[in-house]
Formats: sequence, structure tokens, C-alpha cells
Amino acid sequence: MTLLYTEVEEELRASVRDLLADRCGADAVLRRAESEAPYDMDLWKTLSRDIGVAGLLVPEEYGGAGASAREVAVVLEELGRAVAPLPFLTSSVLATKALLQVGEEDLIQELASGETTAALAVSLAASPYRPLPETVTVTDGGALNGEITAVAGADVADVLLVPVGTALYQVEAANVRIDVVPSLDLTRPVATVTFSDTPGHAIGRLDVRRVLNFGAGLLASEQLGVAEWCLSTTLSYIKERHQFARPVGSFQAIKHRMADLWLDVVRARAAARNAADLLAADPGASDAGEAARDRELAAAVAASWCSEVAVHVAEESVQLHGGIGMTWEHPVHLYLKRAKSAEIALGTPGAHREAVAALADLPGPA
Repeated sequence: MTLLYTEVEEELRASVRDLLADRCGADAVLRRAESEAPYDMDLWKTLSRDIGVAGLLVPEEYGGAGASAREVAVVLEELGRAVAPLPFLTSSVLATKALLQVGEEDLIQELASGETTAALAVSLAASPYRPLPETVTVTDGGALNGEITAVAGADVADVLLVPVGTALYQVEAANVRIDVVPSLDLTRPVATVTFSDTPGHAIGRLDVRRVLNFGAGLLASEQLGVAEWCLSTTLSYIKERHQFARPVGSFQAIKHRMADLWLDVVRARAAARNAADLLAADPGASDAGEAARDRELAAAVAASWCSEVAVHVAEESVQLHGGIGMTWEHPVHLYLKRAKSAEIALGTPGAHREAVAALADLPGPA
């Protein structure tokens, strides 16, 4: 196991970062956030076609890159640094992981190319540690009825993957009512998905808890990217901003605050990399034992720590930017909103800490 980035991972990072710098700058993201179509699907197709990010988790025999969670984590870091409005987490991580678990080869190949986008129809706030609400039923003929709220990526999905009990149903998004609702994170819309005698078919048995745990562990890398951008941008600003004929960053109190933030981010990187490394060894099939427990523990540690670090660093970034940090035109508010919404996505920090305590056999309160 190593927490260091490999040469291949650094090359992947450079390719993604260069494309995002060219096509997904702060001004472009803000313009999209103000529009009716926040997701940049043209950029998504370019990333999928030219770099192959959509198929990173997909084995080569299915048309994918045959990579692992480590490479996925690198991409998520860069998407977090750009608050990129792309369906990578929802389609290439959550939906793809679910399909790999059930073994639906045809749809996996379509997702790997990036031409088809899918979304796992669960609330973005769904937790790996409690059962999903039973809000969807299936008739004897295979029609779905019910409603799922706060589904991320549904508005740009071609296919919805709907967990009902232990079964996973495939539903064409064109047959479903999808209503985008107001969301704190303007770069990751959520929607209410309504099924009304909607045709669907079961494609296999799904352990949705494992998929959500996998997603939570990798979401930590996106949160790391958010924190890294906020830290580096704030550092640049306090070097340039002068007060009393001195750079703001020269004041001792500011130095101490920045040092504390740097330590938080370094620890977050270690936690996120550890989770990505252990999740990379996930065999994909149902398993148990010490290795599975270690993966779940690493994901819970990373999710609990990185979510709170991202929020803290983003809040400090807003404050240390002074008056400009409170304006709509400066992009730091997009990072704070992404951090705040991601904090409760796929399990809250408190839920992850409780899982850490249980998995590590820590004693509870007396």
C-alpha cells in the first residue's frame, strides 16, 4: 500500500487539469450555475472520449480503462478543484459500481464510452448505515410506482438504476418524471424522480450499502480537491492583499490560521488516499472478512474527516478573502456550497464516526 501518487496517476491528473483549465474556468462554471442547464455535457463527452474518465472503473473487456479507485480518486480531486458541473460521481462512480456488482455488461459498455449517462436513483443524502426508504413499489408486471427525492444526476441521465429491496431495476429516464428542485450546490442539481406505472426490468441483486460506502469513500477525494483549491487560492490572495502597507499574509495571526488549514488538508489527503488505495482492492463481488472491514473503515474515516475539513477550509477562505469573498462574482461561494452539500451526501460526518467506532471496536460513552 502507498499513499503516494504513481506516475500514471500524475499523468491522468495533468490531462484532466489542463482540460478543465481550458474549458471549466471559474467564470464558465458561474455562468452555467446561473443557467437552466448547469451540467456541461459537451465537456463531459470530451473528458470521456479523449481521456476516458467515464470508463475508469470498467474492465478492458467491456470497453473501459480497467483502472481502479485510485485513478477515480485523482479525477475526483481535480473535479473538486474546479467544482466542475459534470455527472462523474453519479454516473461513472455510483451507477457504474452498481452495474459492476450486478454484472449488467451491455449497459456497462455504454457507460464506459460516455455516450450514455446513468444515475443511481437514491437520495444524495442516503446513508450507507441505514436502509433506504421504501418509497418505490413494483407491480407483478414490473411497473414502478413511487417517488425518490434529492437524486443527483437524474436530470442528465439517460438511464435510471432504481434499487427496490435487494433488486436493481433499469428504467429509461425518458419514461420518468424528473423535477429539478432548488439545491444549495448550484453545480450539482438534485431532482425529484416520480414513477407512475413506469416500465422497468430487474437486472440483478444489489447490495446498495456497499455501493454507497464505496461512493462515500471516493467522495472524500472530491472534498480534498475543494479544500486544496480554497487553501491555495487563499494563500495567493493574502500574499497580494496589502493592509497597513504590508501583505495581509505577513500578520502572525493569519500565518497561524493558514498553518492550521494546511495541516488539516495534509491529513485529509492521507485519509482520502488511504481510502482510495483500499477501495481499489474491492473485488466487486459480495465479500466479507477482514479486508472488507478494512475498506469500510477506511472509507468511513476519510468521509468523516474530509467532509468537515472541506467545509472548514472553505469557510476560512471566504473570511480571509475579506469583502471580495462575500461577492457573487468571486467563485469561492461555489466551493463553500459544494463543501456544505457534500458534507451530508452519502452519510453525515457523525454517521461515519459512529461507523468508525463500531468497526474499530471503540468503547462507547459510559
